[in-house]
Amino acid sequence: MTHARYVRLRHVSARAIVVRPLRNGDVETVASVFERLGERSRRARFNGPKPSLSPAELEHLAVVDGTRHVLVAYLAGDERPVGLARIVREGASAEIAFEVVDEHQGLGIGSALAEELVADARAAGIREITALVASDNPVAVSLLRRVLGRLDVRFEGPELSLRAALA
Repeated sequence: MTHARYVRLRHVSARAIVVRPLRNGDVETVASVFERLGERSRRARFNGPKPSLSPAELEHLAVVDGTRHVLVAYLAGDERPVGLARIVREGASAEIAFEVVDEHQGLGIGSALAEELVADARAAGIREITALVASDNPVAVSLLRRVLGRLDVRFEGPELSLRAALA
């Protein structure tokens, strides 16, 4: 289990985030981030319209166990979470997903969260990261390319299936 970390944002001088693991079952944090996502951000994150999360979906997204690892980001000095990043492990591979609340997008929070999550994945012996990204979400593809390096990108219907080996 990793502990809270203080991470400086590269894109914004003198700004930092505190990153900590999500506690298993912490639906309040998941709901807080989801509620601060606009329609476009929800569509990008969930690959389609998502006006709300059902109680079952909230519970599922708040599960942290041997196969699910979730990090939460907070701007230093703010109690409200500004982003989430999760991996779901299957053997030596793990799928990554992340979201940053609208008002704080473009500050490098998603990149910082993804970098921390990928470092945790490497430490856990994960050798491959995958992601399913909406084909009209070039920001997510660019972020993953920056964090992971070389990506294998394939169309899977209206979505992109991304794969990257971890060194």
